[in-house]
Amino acid sequence: MTESDEYTATTDDVVATYDETESERRLVFERESGHGTAAIAQNIEGYAMLAVRPTPDDDELERYYGFDMALDHAGELLGVAPTALPVPAAAEDMGM
Repeated sequence: MTESDEYTATTDDVVATYDETESERRLVFERESGHGTAAIAQNIEGYAMLAVRPTPDDDELERYYGFDMALDHAGELLGVAPTALPVPAAAEDMGM
């Protein structure tokens, strides 16, 4: 079951949090079981490629045009299927 509001979404083992910094839009996933984190970041204007990182402040591992590809990589980092990643409403328009 997924529980969500505009900025957070939760499944059985993954919590997703969306926020905006001065320069980026960030979607951060964390496994509640303690088995990792993954972050997807995009410039604040929302038109650049998506950067996938192990944590919000780490160096990027890869860049993607599509949100679905970034979710695939985030799922891989967390050891879950990308379809198991909850996406808060505020982050649904990420990607090009």
